[in-house]
Amino acid sequence: MSKILIIEDEEAIADLEKDYLELSDFEVEIEHTGNMGLQRALEKDFDLVILDLMLPEMDGFEVCRKIREEKNIPILMVSAKKDDIDKIRGLGLGADDYMTKPFSPSELVARVKAHMARYDRLVGSNQKVNDVVEIRGIRIDKTARRVYVDGEEKAFTTKEFDLLTFLAENPNHVFTKEELFREIWDMDSIGDIATVTVHIKKIREKIEYDTAKPQYIETIWGVGYRFKV
Repeated sequence: MSKILIIEDEEAIADLEKDYLELSDFEVEIEHTGNMGLQRALEKDFDLVILDLMLPEMDGFEVCRKIREEKNIPILMVSAKKDDIDKIRGLGLGADDYMTKPFSPSELVARVKAHMARYDRLVGSNQKVNDVVEIRGIRIDKTARRVYVDGEEKAFTTKEFDLLTFLAENPNHVFTKEELFREIWDMDSIGDIATVTVHIKKIREKIEYDTAKPQYIETIWGVGYRFKV
């Protein structure tokens, strides 16, 4: 259930807003002063804040500015003040909308739903699922460039990570040392294929239970290496 915080000094208005929002299946809390409203907004996880402009102790402008410094949730500012300068200032401080009193509770609910839907779309579009390769206890997080063996993170150099990832993404395929060198180091081997051997050894030390009997990266004598699945 989505949570909404109402910061409003007029109790009758706050209670009316709360009733209508709860009828629309929102969970609602109320604070009546700027200081307490700000404290509650920063301490708890709300999905939207309805913020009155004229508040005791700290006005809505300041509350809005401080909330926006810490959180990116929608802020719907409400006020009896109709001057455009107040709307411009409120929106400039990070409010997502500005409603002028009096307004119908149903309009408030409609705007709340619209802003929350928009926020959910924006947040959802920014949440990218990490690209992960998982094989028999090894988890390679390509996005974060981290490797876990049976849940324990192992430190890899850039080339070690790239080489392990390439092999794991091409399981059961035998690659020559020359092919791996060209793929990972992006150049012809020029006789320096020993680099591959050294990196394979270091990778095995981090992922294999017994480097003498590798379970993951297998040596194909006279040819190269393959990642077994």
